[in-house]
Amino acid sequence: MPALDRQGDVFVLDLGDGENRFHPDWLASVNALLDEVEKAEGPRALVTAATGKFFSNGLDLEWLLANTDKAAEYAASVQELFARVLTLPLITVAALQGHTFAAGAMLSLAHDFRVMRADRGFWCLPEADIHIPFTPGMSALIQARLTPQTAHESMTTARRYGGQDALAAGIVDRAVEEDAVRSTAIGIAASLTAKASPTLGTIKSRMYGPAVAELRAEEIPLSLGG
Repeated sequence: MPALDRQGDVFVLDLGDGENRFHPDWLASVNALLDEVEKAEGPRALVTAATGKFFSNGLDLEWLLANTDKAAEYAASVQELFARVLTLPLITVAALQGHTFAAGAMLSLAHDFRVMRADRGFWCLPEADIHIPFTPGMSALIQARLTPQTAHESMTTARRYGGQDALAAGIVDRAVEEDAVRSTAIGIAASLTAKASPTLGTIKSRMYGPAVAELRAEEIPLSLGG
């Protein structure tokens, strides 16, 4: 399960050492840890990282297919996490040490900055291949955080971007060696801890107003094979 550490004024949220899929219990744990970060006072920033082969493989499709009656509630909780991270009143950096797929890739886009391993691991939106269309909120998030060209390619072709390709496409801000991913992310976050304030949260909320509105829409059309 996710865990929270603190290095000076930088909180480090480790998503786990498995596939880090968005199981309801996992989502609840992440939100509880984000509560701690938000309640803290003074200068601070957040690095979201993971341990192992994956940053996150996205939705817990096994759980979802076994609980289709809860699909609407589940989709709302996932999109609320995206909206929450996107508008946190502090600087956020995603440290992508491993595969970052589907909703995991979308979670990375909700962060202010991204650092990715250069030599191995992929960032990918595989929805076109697995026949799960993006919800309007997901589409809005992706298109708000990527250039039109990159959003189109990543969403329609399910391209797997390695670190250097992701950097060239503007998906990530740095591509570094494996052992430097987390430390680089912490360095970026540490240099911006003074930015934490309600003002920053307002700036983000207004900057991404249309995407936030779509993510928090009352009706979320989640299709598992449309």
